[in-house]
Amino acid sequence: MLFFDTKEVVFVIWVVELCIRIHLDYSAKKTKLYMKKIILPPIFLLGLLFQPAFGQIDPVNAKFVVKDTQNLNIRLFDSNDPFEISLRFDITTYKRERSDTNYLDAILTYHTTKTDSINKKIKLKAIGEIVRTTICDLPPMILNFKLKDTIGGEFTGIDELKIMTYCNLGYEDYILREYLIYRLYNLLTDNSLKVRLLRINFINTAKESKPIRQYGFAIEPVKLMANRTNTLEIKPVTLSQKNIKPEMLDRFAIFNLMIGNTDWSVSNQHNTLILSQPGSAQPELYVVVPFEFDYSGLVNADYAVPNENLPVKTVRERLYMGMCRSEEVYKNEVREFAEKKDEFYKLINDFQYLNPGSKEDMINYLNGFFDMFDKHNSIVHDMLNQCNDL
Repeated sequence: MLFFDTKEVVFVIWVVELCIRIHLDYSAKKTKLYMKKIILPPIFLLGLLFQPAFGQIDPVNAKFVVKDTQNLNIRLFDSNDPFEISLRFDITTYKRERSDTNYLDAILTYHTTKTDSINKKIKLKAIGEIVRTTICDLPPMILNFKLKDTIGGEFTGIDELKIMTYCNLGYEDYILREYLIYRLYNLLTDNSLKVRLLRINFINTAKESKPIRQYGFAIEPVKLMANRTNTLEIKPVTLSQKNIKPEMLDRFAIFNLMIGNTDWSVSNQHNTLILSQPGSAQPELYVVVPFEFDYSGLVNADYAVPNENLPVKTVRERLYMGMCRSEEVYKNEVREFAEKKDEFYKLINDFQYLNPGSKEDMINYLNGFFDMFDKHNSIVHDMLNQCNDL
């Protein structure tokens, strides 16, 4: 059975009424003219409106559009194993223009078995903060899929996919560290963006050259994350930290303290994703999710510097930027991190794609955070001294 909303019914009545009026009031000649100029366009639009109910979309006319993913089985982020893909496109133009508005044609290839592979025609463009777009030889990118390619296969339910690339040769270590930071936050809460490690073969169609094979990672599209967590992404609005659910804001802020990240702002929605949670006990308060960690001390990228207005000189210095709470509240909320310490360390130590020296550096940096969980409760006192009454 088909169900139509009020607008669709009104539209049908309008078309029928117009047909009757023309039949009664105009000559055959005029009727023919009106049929051609007036009736056929709305009937054509009506056909487009109901096409999903009566037939399949013609693959030849499939467009690059957003698709509802509520009921689709999303597979890409179900595994933590590296997923190998190849991207064929005009890398020369991509590097030269670094355009975040103009899409380039590309071919995405991935293997379903050892002998079988799938090729998808996609489009891609550069994205990222100004610094990454400026300094990166190959900046991060958005892959845009055709509607017909969002059903079936590894990329089911995905219309746009954000890919964090290696940026510059020699920067792959930074990408792997940033990938792990997303995974660390996943250990704390489901209200976080999933990631999938990628092994990417970049093939330049503009000239004969050896493919560049580097690690990168895909970030879960916001729409998928919102569907998964029963939240809704909201448009940028004027807000402060007081508008965020307290326990979520504190977890968010303590996590950024742990990884040494000051490159975020709730009020400006900088590197923070804000979502509403209509079915919660406090629907007027929002959920906050972090992203973009390349300026954190745990990544320690050579290009990363803290904001000049902050009282820190390097990204390795920690600063608590959350709201002020009572000492008792802070004691309760840091306990979650103490309980997750072993899981944090295990995730890093078991990650075989990062070299031992980088693992050791990450662990040593986290040690600086957990060393503040001493008998004097240094972590809580630092938070009380550095917090904001926003």
